[in-house]
Amino acid sequence: MTRDIPTLDAVLRAHASALGGDLTGYRNHTYRVVNLCLALSGDASEWLEKVAIAAAFHDLGIWTQKTFDYIQPSIDLASSHLASTGRSEWIPEIAAMIREHHKISPCRGESALVETFRQADWIDVTRGVLTFGVGRALVGELYATWPDAGFHARLLQLSLQRLRSHPLNPLPMVRW
Repeated sequence: MTRDIPTLDAVLRAHASALGGDLTGYRNHTYRVVNLCLALSGDASEWLEKVAIAAAFHDLGIWTQKTFDYIQPSIDLASSHLASTGRSEWIPEIAAMIREHHKISPCRGESALVETFRQADWIDVTRGVLTFGVGRALVGELYATWPDAGFHARLLQLSLQRLRSHPLNPLPMVRW
């Protein structure tokens, strides 16, 4: 289990004011997603930096742009970060990871990392109802290490707000 991810923490610190009271819940979610990615990939640690950056930014547009239609704003934030840190060549793959992370069906025609990230996020968002082969004991261990801290309750609150304001498009981030 990877407990200290400096890149992830640096990005989250840079956006702490936007995240406000949701910082701990979001940070814990991102740590669970990163660790689920590593578990799904057979601990491919060479992916750690890419996964950490994708995890840090994948939902961040919710808070920075105050919108539940956050996929493109999150991609824009990640792309700007990658360009400013000399990693522009990673933009297409990390943008795909963010764009596809709420896709219901498997990602085809993308790198294996895009599909792995999608599965990891679904495992966490469903609190282990979906497992994609990851043991429930690991999911429980991840939640014990990085508790929910209100993250799922916040997502439910935001989903209900979006449903009231956009009843015909309540979940704009979900793709088929």
